[in-house]
Amino acid sequence: MEKIVAKKKFGQNFLKDETVLQKIVEAMPNNDNKIIEIGPGLGDLTKYLVDVKSVEAFEVDTDLCKLLQSKFDKEIATKQLHINCGDVLDAWQGSLIEESYDLVANLPYYIATNIILKALADPKCKNILVMVQLEVAEKFCAKEGEKVFGSLSIITQSVGNAHIVVKVPPTAFEPPPKIDSAVFLIEKKTDRCDENFEGMLRVAFKQPRKTLMKNLSVIYEKTILQEAFSELKLTPSIRPHQVSTVDYHQLYNKII
Repeated sequence: MEKIVAKKKFGQNFLKDETVLQKIVEAMPNNDNKIIEIGPGLGDLTKYLVDVKSVEAFEVDTDLCKLLQSKFDKEIATKQLHINCGDVLDAWQGSLIEESYDLVANLPYYIATNIILKALADPKCKNILVMVQLEVAEKFCAKEGEKVFGSLSIITQSVGNAHIVVKVPPTAFEPPPKIDSAVFLIEKKTDRCDENFEGMLRVAFKQPRKTLMKNLSVIYEKTILQEAFSELKLTPSIRPHQVSTVDYHQLYNKII
């Protein structure tokens, strides 16, 4: 078979660093959940995953599907691995599969945030252990007060706990991307917040340099906001990133 070359249209950067691959496996939660792997690529992570768990893989690149089916023919025969060829977003209506699973993957950058948000909303998904660009990982894992704390941080904190497992340099990939990456873990305790709460967050952080009061007053009545801020002891000059996840939920309950 001819050499597979990474395709830009699929955002492919193949993770080759064995140390990083091992750290991903070591960070996997200890449970009996099935693994969903999105974008297995050349199977460099897949080969470790099938050693410990049953894996349901989703690969959009038909050339890679053929390679994976050949490379893992034994695991496919024993049902340790099942490869779905096609766009995972097309297959993802509600729950991706009908059993509890953990998402473990080196995600293509261009769909990473969308995939993570869908996994957070999927009641069958229990844990998310993924490689993404560092900037995105930091947003999901940020704490209140940090400059990058925003709607993604709050949505994540509302459903569970998140932390960065390891930062990964471009040299760990083939071809190397132009940015740093990171593996991070979200351990879910509940499912994603309702759409109206997330809608409020989008408004709150639309102009992060402005005060939270000014941002929210675009769609909410100012007198109601002032009363809610007073009850929660939030100053009118407070910025969106300075408010805790708990306070955002309390604020939402007071102004809807």
